Amino acid sequence: MKRAEAIFWPALLCAALLLAWQLATLHTPVVPSPVRVLRGFGELVRKRILLSYIASSLWRVAKGYLAAVCLGIPAGAALGYHPALRQSANFTIQMLRPISPLAWMPMAVVWFGVGDATPVFLIFIGAFFPILLWTAEGVRNVPNVLVLAGRNFCSSNVAVIFRVMIPAAFPKILTGLRAALGIAWIVVVAAEMIAVDSGLGYLIIDSRNAGQRYDLVIAGMLLIGAIGLTLDLGLQSAERTKFLSWGFSHEPAD
Repeated sequence: MKRAEAIFWPALLCAALLLAWQLATLHTPVVPSPVRVLRGFGELVRKRILLSYIASSLWRVAKGYLAAVCLGIPAGAALGYHPALRQSANFTIQMLRPISPLAWMPMAVVWFGVGDATPVFLIFIGAFFPILLWTAEGVRNVPNVLVLAGRNFCSSNVAVIFRVMIPAAFPKILTGLRAALGIAWIVVVAAEMIAVDSGLGYLIIDSRNAGQRYDLVIAGMLLIGAIGLTLDLGLQSAERTKFLSWGFSHEPAD
């Protein structure tokens, strides 16, 4: 019964949204109908540009996001493990964190020029701080009994951090990873509207400028949403991996 409800209610909501969309096209000629958008998808597939645009966006996100992960998790673990370091860095972090990644766009174009490096840098900036702060928070709140046990069996502080504290802090780290991935996906689309000539963001702005093809604009928007959902579901599946799932035993039950 629960499985049927899990399918029925989302399907009903989608049907209601499609109906509302179709009705909106009767009163607003600028809004293309679902059928026109579906034809737009077919046109992009026939022209063989859709997959290349998707691949371009995903590749930029992968580079910027992985750079943020590789730097953000170790840095966050160090902040969580050393109170003095956290206190020293807090002012700088809290000063830089609220700055929108897109506010860096003019400087990024000057530094890196028009090309892949600019959106990758902006993605890195957007993804780095959520990963850094959630990792620091997770490591800081690891139970002392695990830390003490880790120190008894591990030869160094670095081993304690990477073999005990980071796996134990994984629930909060995963929260940061999911938030960072959502930001990265938003940033790449915005950056591609300005700094490059490929990707889903470029597809949307180019479709608007070249003949006001709003069917392709909405097709690109729906595709962005579907890919973003898929990426988030992929990260959620990490909760069920055997290597990392023990960290969730410290989380209170819902």
